[in-house]
Amino acid sequence: MKPMFASVLAAALLGPLTSSPAAAQPAEPAWTVAGRQGQVRQVIVPTALARDEAAYQRQIAQLCGADETCFLNFYTNSSGAEVTLPLPDAIANEATATWRRSMKNGAKLFTWSCRLQVPDRPCF
Repeated sequence: MKPMFASVLAAALLGPLTSSPAAAQPAEPAWTVAGRQGQVRQVIVPTALARDEAAYQRQIAQLCGADETCFLNFYTNSSGAEVTLPLPDAIANEATATWRRSMKNGAKLFTWSCRLQVPDRPCF
């Protein structure tokens, strides 16, 4: 067997047995975009991720183009209320964070809701 062929064959056979770090991690629960009111999108956060800033950053990267103005309001829905716009009070009262990026002003701001009591972070 030629060495090159042997290495290709080994990679093909062993590839499915090895796993990448991304494959080993469980899938993140889906975040629901309830809709848009003006320029602001309302996003429902899985309750388990309400204080996970890295999870928010992953969602922001998915929802907002790199070079666009983007305004997001995040909420949990612990009561399981129907997701409609305008948001029902059960959801509207569970704000978790906001993301604002204005390309015109060159400003970026991620702010937590004070109800989450994230230490040492500004809140609304």
